[in-house]
Amino acid sequence: MITSLSPLDSRYADKVNELTPYFSEYGLIKHRLMVEISWLMMLSGEPGIKELPPFSDKELALLEKLIKDFDEKEAEEVKKIEKTTNHDVKAVEYYLKKKLEKTTLKKHLEFIHFACTSEDINNLAYALMIQGAGNHVLLPAMNELNKKIAQLARRWKDIPLLSLTHGQPASPTTVGKELLVFATRLSRQMKGLDKQETLGKINGATGNFNAHHVAYPKVDWQNLSKNFVHNLGLVHNPVTTQIEPHDFQSEICDGIARFNTILIGLDRDLWMYISRGVFRQKTVKGEIGSSTMPHKVNPIDFENSEGNLGLANALLRHLSEKLPISRMQRDLTDSTVQRNIGVAWGYSILAYKSTLKGLEKLELNKKVIQCELNTAWALLAEPIQTVLRKHGVPKAYEKLKELTRGKAIGQKEVQKFIKGLKIPKEDKDRLLKLTPETYIGLADKF
Repeated sequence: MITSLSPLDSRYADKVNELTPYFSEYGLIKHRLMVEISWLMMLSGEPGIKELPPFSDKELALLEKLIKDFDEKEAEEVKKIEKTTNHDVKAVEYYLKKKLEKTTLKKHLEFIHFACTSEDINNLAYALMIQGAGNHVLLPAMNELNKKIAQLARRWKDIPLLSLTHGQPASPTTVGKELLVFATRLSRQMKGLDKQETLGKINGATGNFNAHHVAYPKVDWQNLSKNFVHNLGLVHNPVTTQIEPHDFQSEICDGIARFNTILIGLDRDLWMYISRGVFRQKTVKGEIGSSTMPHKVNPIDFENSEGNLGLANALLRHLSEKLPISRMQRDLTDSTVQRNIGVAWGYSILAYKSTLKGLEKLELNKKVIQCELNTAWALLAEPIQTVLRKHGVPKAYEKLKELTRGKAIGQKEVQKFIKGLKIPKEDKDRLLKLTPETYIGLADKF
């Protein structure tokens, strides 16, 4: 909407709408409903709870249909109830009771939200949202981006490139190897996120099954709780306060932030390669680079990505630092903060798509690459002095320093120096054949 405060809900909405089923208000309400219904169904199968006999197949189908048919219109009904309750989780409970009051489950309505605190529902809802969005949106987006980086790394693995360390010319590398560095680093972070546990709990007001045990002292609530969480596809956390401590959420935020930080490094490097002319950008018909300078094709995709990654990481790092901290057995500071998980993920997804778009526009400018290398003959001081050291020539480093430092030298001066060396012919011939363009070590072998 053009009146939305967040650009994720207006300008960029079509680029992050895959996250809507998980992190929108509708997504949160639906996942709460799923947990409430799943808990009710679990209780109905517990032999120790005689007042709640096992549901019939028809009743189970009815409950499952409530989840399946829950849409934005139904979520609005929950929001209407919340205006009265001023409590979002209780609104879901009342909505569910209303839906079942004219069914055969009417006499069991008080078992909805039985012995639960709000965080029993919330922590599981958020865990399911994070797990679902991670598996179906975040990791696929990361993987698509990294596959493109790896593809370009393979395509350009043997294209020589002048390195810059401290902003100064350094031992040549290849375009592909430098991209492979980023692909390898990003892949490692993705593996960590893929293995990350998603935890959940359902153990009452302060994590001790207090009310549960009083109502049904013979029920094995600890085992029932464990089975319930496992049935949801989550890892059970048996020891908590009122809240699941959110440590796993913090770990996920840190993992995403590390991925994003590595990607910022790639964005900046590609920006500088474009500035150097190493890369050209494919033009898109109708697009405008500058409003006043018609010749410009700005690296806007990498700039947009860098900016959005900064926004994402600001939120992710706050989430990571804040969520594991709660006063005593519970305070409410996590509640409003968790509602911004989708915002942090949204800016991340937006950035990944921008970098991917930028990568698809890149074209190598081999003339610029060759020109840079052909004016960097002084770089061969490194292999020359290393060969001299091999043969025990005194002050090898100092000799090359005197030849090259602060001077503009080319092929003629370098080869003249090599020809005057008193070293075995085999090594001398190897050095004479060396050029900045061929001095890439094993960069094309990775």
